[in-house]
Amino acid sequence: MKIQTLLAATLLLVAACNRDKQEVGTEGMNAAANQADAAANPTIDNPNVVSEDEAPNPDAPVMTFAETEFDFGDIQPDSKVRHTFTFTNTGKTPLLIEDATASCGCTTPSWTKEPVAPGAKGTIEVQFDSHGKQGLQSKQVNVRANTQPSITTVTIKGSILSNEGPQRPS
Repeated sequence: MKIQTLLAATLLLVAACNRDKQEVGTEGMNAAANQADAAANPTIDNPNVVSEDEAPNPDAPVMTFAETEFDFGDIQPDSKVRHTFTFTNTGKTPLLIEDATASCGCTTPSWTKEPVAPGAKGTIEVQFDSHGKQGLQSKQVNVRANTQPSITTVTIKGSILSNEGPQRPS
């Protein structure tokens, strides 16, 4: 009841304050709301972020991989395997990898930390620990960089052997 009374009083106060103002209609109210939202939530200009109505940055770095998926085939139980993904910066500005995260704690990525100049190569090494795993496995690594789009995914997969042999589906 108190909330309803407070709400009614607030509405009356707003109505009284707006009585002398010219009516702006729905479009004017929406514009005012959008302006208020923009003032409350300012955007940071990032040249590599593309909105729907904005053209992509033609100078952005581009991460071009020789391969985006690697199949280890059969993997021995309780072993660690590694694969190195190689990429080239085919863009016009230096490429900087901010982060690389794996889809599972059993997968550990490491990457080129220094900026990769246009035309130069970089690497992402992915280590997979098969301890406690069995059967077919597929793991992704999401690489976040100053590219468009900002996330690129590479995948590793393989089949963990059992003590009796391969666990391939029939």
